[in-house]
Amino acid sequence: MRIAIYHNLPSGGAKRTLYESARRLALRHQVDVYTLSSADHSFGDLRPCVASHRIYEFQPRPLLDSPWGRLNQGLRLADLAQLRRLGRSVASDLRAGGYDVAFVHACQFEKAPSVLAYLGDLPSVYYCQEPLRVLYEPQPARPYGDDSSPRRTALNRIDPLLKLYLATVRRIDRSNTRRASRVLVNSRFMQQTVGQIYQISPQLSYHGIDAQHFAPLGLDKARFVLSVGSLTPLKGFDFLIEALAELPAGQRPPLVIASNFQNPPERAYLEQLAAQKAVAVQLLGNVDDARLVELYNQALVTLYAPVREPFGLAPLESMACATPVVAVQEGGIPETVLPEQTGLLVPRDPQQFAAAVQRLLANPELAAAYGQAGRQQVLLHWTWEQAAQTIEEHLTATARPRVAPSAIQGVSTAGETPADRLAELTDTGV
Repeated sequence: MRIAIYHNLPSGGAKRTLYESARRLALRHQVDVYTLSSADHSFGDLRPCVASHRIYEFQPRPLLDSPWGRLNQGLRLADLAQLRRLGRSVASDLRAGGYDVAFVHACQFEKAPSVLAYLGDLPSVYYCQEPLRVLYEPQPARPYGDDSSPRRTALNRIDPLLKLYLATVRRIDRSNTRRASRVLVNSRFMQQTVGQIYQISPQLSYHGIDAQHFAPLGLDKARFVLSVGSLTPLKGFDFLIEALAELPAGQRPPLVIASNFQNPPERAYLEQLAAQKAVAVQLLGNVDDARLVELYNQALVTLYAPVREPFGLAPLESMACATPVVAVQEGGIPETVLPEQTGLLVPRDPQQFAAAVQRLLANPELAAAYGQAGRQQVLLHWTWEQAAQTIEEHLTATARPRVAPSAIQGVSTAGETPADRLAELTDTGV
């Protein structure tokens, strides 16, 4: 096939997913990348992997400081209009390129990118890692947020620019998503969520893990627990601090948080909370992959408590490094962590979470057994070879008719977990 990839992604899990799938697709197909200058091209660098890599110039307008901050919504609206025009131009180039299918990934400003609206008869597969969650679900309260000030809350209710911006980005995201020939999601949890929000029938395509890179290194364990993710409210690091504070003072392990992105107000909030709770926290930024693997290997346990996380790569990365996971039982996490086998899943309750952490810290043999079982689960069910095969099948099934149709119908089971098979048996009445 001739595959055109489009994205405007920052560093993070979505870009890693694109990188891992694209470099494997490029082994068997012609893959060309179309992207914007605002994307992160160094993290998960696609350029060495693909036939061509074209960058279109776009940078968001600089935002204004107080007291002119409310005019920023107007600047963001102008950015959306520019992205719409740019999407039309990129789509024209894709249509002229003779591609069999466009593999479209998110835009960090529009979410579902406008290129989807102008592809015409060129089939498209849109990988929706998550909806634009700020539009569809409540956000965690923060003392530095808009909801902390009654005055700001009142102004938000009547601010015409804010209302117009939110309505516009919602309309663009919804319209563009519905224009895709096929929408992929990364978990059964997201399959239900995206289906309800956009009134579509998305298809499941799990992520994978590079089990050669994320692997046991034979390093000695150090006295700390680890959590991984961007330093933003939805990642639930405040909950982890609250949970560790439930342990006796002499038994609290230091918490290391590794992030690719840190929101300064969130960092200050977490540092203040940790000081109040007497929990030792180390906030690491710009952690490269080699250091991340070392941290997974050295940690006693990986803790994971994001709010309604769509999928979550961190638990699988930890499992691949043979380190057990303690996580909240919500979102897509129960699809990867097997309770009492590769880790522990508990409700979002600080005391119960603390008890689960203490259980593994007090029993290193059990933690090691969970870690080894996690490594085996990744090797059996979560390799990128399996995940890329599923993506390839979706692309083939969606591509122009002159490409041979997929030998299977529907979603591949290559990346299925035992929980998936159990769900299927239940569905068929076995």
